[in-house]
Amino acid sequence: MNLNGYRFALRTRSFLDAHAADGTGMVELGSATEPRLLVWHPETVGEIFRSEQQMVLKGSDTLGPLVGAHSLLFANGPRHAAYRKVVGTALRGRQLAAYHGTIRDAVDAALDGLVPGEVFCLPEWTRDLTLRIIGQIVLGHAGHETLGPFTRWVEYTLGSRPRTLAYRHLRVPGPLPSPWRTFRRRRTEIVHSLLEAARPAMAAAGPSTLAARLSAGREPLGPVGDEELSDQLVSLLFAGHETTASAIAWTLFWLHRDDRVRHDVQEELAATGDDGSTAERVPLLNAVCQEALRISPPATVAGNRMLTADRRMAGRSMPAGTRLTPCIALAHRNPEAYPHPWRFDPARFLDTRRSAQEYLPFGGGTRRCLGANLAMLEMRMVVAAVLRRHALRCLNPEAGVPNLRGPAMGPGPLRMAVGGCPRRAGTAAGASVTRTEG
Repeated sequence: MNLNGYRFALRTRSFLDAHAADGTGMVELGSATEPRLLVWHPETVGEIFRSEQQMVLKGSDTLGPLVGAHSLLFANGPRHAAYRKVVGTALRGRQLAAYHGTIRDAVDAALDGLVPGEVFCLPEWTRDLTLRIIGQIVLGHAGHETLGPFTRWVEYTLGSRPRTLAYRHLRVPGPLPSPWRTFRRRRTEIVHSLLEAARPAMAAAGPSTLAARLSAGREPLGPVGDEELSDQLVSLLFAGHETTASAIAWTLFWLHRDDRVRHDVQEELAATGDDGSTAERVPLLNAVCQEALRISPPATVAGNRMLTADRRMAGRSMPAGTRLTPCIALAHRNPEAYPHPWRFDPARFLDTRRSAQEYLPFGGGTRRCLGANLAMLEMRMVVAAVLRRHALRCLNPEAGVPNLRGPAMGPGPLRMAVGGCPRRAGTAAGASVTRTEG
């Protein structure tokens, strides 16, 4: 790792800000013996996604111990393809309709708990909500006795930058008392609890949950032992709620900052009666969610891919072992693709389809997030329900800056005051979107 690598690891936000105007679209993070490139030039990002057959995904020092050695998040080759087939088919297309009721019920329950005059922390609220949703999808009827300890364990590990750095770099071996030993002990307890919570659905007829699909023993996965299964349960719960929660919180924050856009979305919802589940019926709401993912992507990078053979890429020769890391945050700030990139402007996504090499909030290629469609569905449905039922007011908008939570980037502790039923704007649906500086 060179000086840039240390800066990226330790001062991520300032490093990204410093390179936002770098037109080369690439910066060295590694060393001569261990080359690593952070990449955001659109053509090079596209080349990486198209060349994945000559690469493997490397594990993460941050997420690896949390999700486990068998995690589908870092699987390669046939095992990765098998997981994508088994899990992916349940999280896209018509299968998503099966989760509308789960999302709707969870959102209604969460909103029922908010009363006028109450002040709550928005990112904490969205994390609790999205964990309940993915908990139902993965485990079945998982209660607070299972999800509560999981939440506290993740918060203990990644809840602040100092905690993340201590967890990542102060791994004291052996039985000596340390945060690392506490982390491992708690993970053992969490794994046991998740397996027990999953067993009723796994024993039932038919793949009613993702846990049941994984444990069915059918091809292409075949039999999956408890250790491997537990790693997948942790992986799905973590990946299935943490970044989605940040995305929803960011979307509500940006809508808070732009009254005109918020009112236009409310008019769209009133005109359609849609709950947000059908993107085509709420194009402005969908564009708002897409723009929130662009300007404040929860994931900063799209994995670390390593070349398995020498290759010429981006006009230069790269040896086997070179790590290539597509940078989502910097790709989304490209002024050629997004004029005035710091401006929140949902119109960028109205009647426009962005290429996968310039818009990659869920990564790309064969490693694109399996839950991308589910995340978009949750975003639309949660935001629609919030806008219909409550008028929220942000008490500390200065907290709307990116904060690292492990590899994710969420807003700070935004405090929201709950008002009464929101008043609809008088403008017609489809009114122009006012552009404001972000």
